[in-house]
Amino acid sequence: MTSALLPTYARYDLAFEKGEGAWLTAVGGQRYLDFGGGIAVASLGYSHPHLVEALTEQAKKLWHTSNLFQIPEGERLAQRLVEKSFADFVFFTNSGAEAMELAIKMARKYQAASGHPEKYRIITFEGAFHGRTLATIAAGGNKKYLEGFGPPVDGFDQVPFGDHEALKKAIGPQTGAILIEPIQGEGGIRPVPPQCLKGLRQLCDEHGLLLVFDEVQTGVGRTGKLFAHEWAGVTPDIMAVAKGIGGGFPLGACLATKEAGKGMIAGTHGTTYGGNPLAMAVGNAVLDVVLAEGFLEHVCAMGARLRQKLGAVQERHAGIIEQVRGEGLMVGLKLVPNNGEFAAAARAEHLLVIPAGDNVVRLLPPLIIGEAEVDEAAKRLDAACARMEAALKESTGVKA
Repeated sequence: MTSALLPTYARYDLAFEKGEGAWLTAVGGQRYLDFGGGIAVASLGYSHPHLVEALTEQAKKLWHTSNLFQIPEGERLAQRLVEKSFADFVFFTNSGAEAMELAIKMARKYQAASGHPEKYRIITFEGAFHGRTLATIAAGGNKKYLEGFGPPVDGFDQVPFGDHEALKKAIGPQTGAILIEPIQGEGGIRPVPPQCLKGLRQLCDEHGLLLVFDEVQTGVGRTGKLFAHEWAGVTPDIMAVAKGIGGGFPLGACLATKEAGKGMIAGTHGTTYGGNPLAMAVGNAVLDVVLAEGFLEHVCAMGARLRQKLGAVQERHAGIIEQVRGEGLMVGLKLVPNNGEFAAAARAEHLLVIPAGDNVVRLLPPLIIGEAEVDEAAKRLDAACARMEAALKESTGVKA
């Protein structure tokens, strides 16, 4: 049967009907260990009782009122985020791309409000991914995503990842901000070293630029800190988050200092659904769990255990896994064979992983995983490597 869905995804022949914890159950009844987490979205796993209760209780009362009126749960969630971050203000969206759109608009508006409307350009980095809107694909600069959509949105200057001299040369009289992911997600789990983030902060301060962090994938506990930039001890002026903040419910947020947000007065931005009562109830429930005593320490411990186990798998299968990298429960396997084929081998072992750039597969499990799931994932990855070695041997006649 031909699907009525627009064919923008090459979907796997696999559908799920329910989930619990880190496990998904397919329509046919098979269980899969999910180390993709809906691409870092299912931060608290599936059917988490606190999230289910928060959503259902709110659903019985009120779904939508519009931002023409006060939304108390939104005020509460914003205040909690402000108290736990660098920010003074929060704007809620439905997605990471929307949060990034606002971050871009806010950076430009700040410079205009400061008397420098010419400073609208933003420096970004090769390998970055910031969303699928016309502005965010221009910011990301990936030719595959830009092709066929006309002239790219003006105002973005890309520099090679990790090239400090190219970055300095790119700063000109029209530069208004620098935008970066503390760890590139779709780019292949490529962390930005702490000293480099500190250097970016210094450059921005020296040149009157805003520092904008895209923490859509890295934020809300994914790396073992509430936000990944905390590891470097630096703060941005603007930050976009999404994915894990809703635990599976569509929710994003743009956070900013009072100074960075000074141009965003009444009428400069808006949203129909952003900050709706359902999303706010779930967002607060997520923070209840993530901010609970010991939770982030648990993420760090499980991340360390996962990388230790993966190191052993890599040693046994050096012809398959070239490198293990990442932070907390945001881990990448740099592969020798094709990452799409490896993801298929993992699915054959009933383990879900996510392909990324640089021939990497991402491991982005729910943050609530325990030692048993970490060990089981390593076991299944070991089996997937063995599958790949056998396939390579069969196709080439040479032992992998």
